[in-house]
Amino acid sequence: MSLFHHNYSYDPGYGLNLSDLLTVPAPEQPLDFCNFWQEKYQRTVDIAADYSLEYQSTRAGYRVYDLHYLSTDDFKIGGWLLEPENQAITQAIVVGHGYGGRDQPDYHLQIAGAALLFPCMRGISRSRNGHLPEQPNQHVLHAIDDRNRYVIGGCVEDIWLAVTVLAAIYPQCAERIGYMGISFGGGLGALAAPWDRRIKRLHLNVPTFGNQPLRLSLPSSGSAAALKAHSQYHPHIFDTLAYYDAAVAARHANQPLHAAVALFDPVVAPPGQFAIYNAWSGEKRLFVLEAGHFEYPRQHEQDRQLVAELQQFFGVLPA
Repeated sequence: MSLFHHNYSYDPGYGLNLSDLLTVPAPEQPLDFCNFWQEKYQRTVDIAADYSLEYQSTRAGYRVYDLHYLSTDDFKIGGWLLEPENQAITQAIVVGHGYGGRDQPDYHLQIAGAALLFPCMRGISRSRNGHLPEQPNQHVLHAIDDRNRYVIGGCVEDIWLAVTVLAAIYPQCAERIGYMGISFGGGLGALAAPWDRRIKRLHLNVPTFGNQPLRLSLPSSGSAAALKAHSQYHPHIFDTLAYYDAAVAARHANQPLHAAVALFDPVVAPPGQFAIYNAWSGEKRLFVLEAGHFEYPRQHEQDRQLVAELQQFFGVLPA
């Protein structure tokens, strides 16, 4: 029986309870999975920070800056930087967005002493580019025939360079950088973190890209649906997706994790979300959402609880 009344032609709870979801595994990984990502990271981390900042306004206790930086393949990444007005900056956090992009920063997080960088990943929102489609169902397929050029890999590189930019702007925080990401941004964070030890702890909220073979076997209305449809005529895409599996990557992640994963989600199937959490090899905390990508009665209450937990979780970011 579904957890909520809905109009989907499938059950976004997939007939699974919490105990079931906590047993979802990660798939087997390609033999050269770690080498693939380590080499990609090393090429990216060797790039010097190339960025610009422009002060815009003050809002909600933050100084707000427009920020642009150059990522790999000469992609210009746009976003925002929030600096706390009346606090010493003691840490810095990259905040990734969902596949719908973002049109402004999140002002409600209020992490003590934290500068917050909100990059828009290549092709999306403030990083629109004529070479990339912005719509999620097209973006997620871009260059998928080549694992070295696949757009998701480029978005992970955008995250690594966001970390580089924060370390350049705030050298005192170079060893105190965290990451938060939701949905699309959550999956990217899981792919990015294992290879980048500059990221000290993470929050992943309803993360995607977990257990790719499983997620593409399930009905959904998210980017997985576009991948699933494409794979019917191009089954070779699974060769690329094997390298872009956030649950496989999670096996190699040692940083502390705070994960908000959902029991019911029509866009990012919960088994894929839990596969990432289950596989994470570092210390981890679980926050169970009743639903993701779906409005429900206790949503605002759970959102408040979640922000309070994040303020505590990032409040102990290690030096």
